[in-house]
Amino acid sequence: MSDCAHGKLKKKGMNESDAYRYFVLRAQKIASSHGYEFINWEETFNDFGKQLSPKTVVHNWLGRGVAKKVVDAGLRCIVSNQDKWYLDHLDATWEGFYMNEPLENITKPEKQKLVLGGEVCMWGETADASDIEQTIWPRAAAAAERLWTPTWKLATDPKIVAPRLAHFRCLLNKRGVAAAPLFAPGRGTPPFTGSCIQQ
Repeated sequence: MSDCAHGKLKKKGMNESDAYRYFVLRAQKIASSHGYEFINWEETFNDFGKQLSPKTVVHNWLGRGVAKKVVDAGLRCIVSNQDKWYLDHLDATWEGFYMNEPLENITKPEKQKLVLGGEVCMWGETADASDIEQTIWPRAAAAAERLWTPTWKLATDPKIVAPRLAHFRCLLNKRGVAAAPLFAPGRGTPPFTGSCIQQ
């Protein structure tokens, strides 16, 4: 921040944190006055959650445990914790995507309803047209199955899911989508020769 900006904040009796909080809360008021709903990054909840509008949807992206705090505060949440559902983490395996539970430690049905779902994310710095499909598939499919399957139907062992995801990966390849091998980390190469399903 420039010296001029610091000077203006100081004249108003604010520091950078105060200005950030003011901006977020003011933007929420404006959006709310027009009937819009809004999503805030989890930092706003972590820094000044009690001041957020009750209409706020918190995007949990930094890590685990935040979704429970959000719903306990009565706010809605979207889960996409980066340690499990960020595609640019190339060391993250499809098994980790599948086993990531967005309702972790949220046991009350009324609180579970506040978790609107999840999102698989990726920053674009590490992908381009040459490798984006391998980066996305099949790991995003594992997260999709996790999100779209009722909890009581989910497999507790990813090995049960592997044949289905391997088949899906082959189907994508046949349709011209360059999905990465199932048994390699994100954007990996086939660990051995063999049929599409074996990889």
